[in-house]
Amino acid sequence: MALGATMFSFAVDLADVDRGVYEHLDLRVARHPSETSDFMLTRLLAYLLEYQEGIAFSEGGVSSTGEPAVLVRDLTGRITAWIEVGAPDADRVHRGSKLAGRAAVYTHRDPKKVRMQLVGKGIHKAEEIPVYSFDSHFIDAAVAAIERRNTFTLSITERELYLDLNGSVLSTAVAELQLS
Repeated sequence: MALGATMFSFAVDLADVDRGVYEHLDLRVARHPSETSDFMLTRLLAYLLEYQEGIAFSEGGVSSTGEPAVLVRDLTGRITAWIEVGAPDADRVHRGSKLAGRAAVYTHRDPKKVRMQLVGKGIHKAEEIPVYSFDSHFIDAAVAAIERRNTFTLSITERELYLDLNGSVLSTAVAELQLS
């Protein structure tokens, strides 16, 4: 019998000063059995940093081969942003950039290695695709604080994250590399 996804609840207070986004969100995040906690947290952070009307986690999550971890659709259902997490292959990033017009990668891995596996692979508009990363100590500490039910306060100012996760207070800069 196949293992099912583990559900996590996040009561999120989001204050993204950089973009003027202030929201309270109640999110249920499914962690697929093959997904690491680091990946799930990075997927959640990508969702929050990209938050806008029409954003969603993909239905297949980490096991989906046809969609990114996070996507944004307009009112007609057309994908307008393709957000990959982890270390996606070049074909997925290329497809997303062509389909959505805007793509980004968020990673919990070494961003230079992720970038190097994508550079020179003929990715559509590669010069416009950012690779965002977080300090590994921040990810480790945040993962250690995750419970099944979570209170999550995230403030973003000048691409610096300030996180209160179940009473653990953490911060990190969001590093950005370009593919080209």
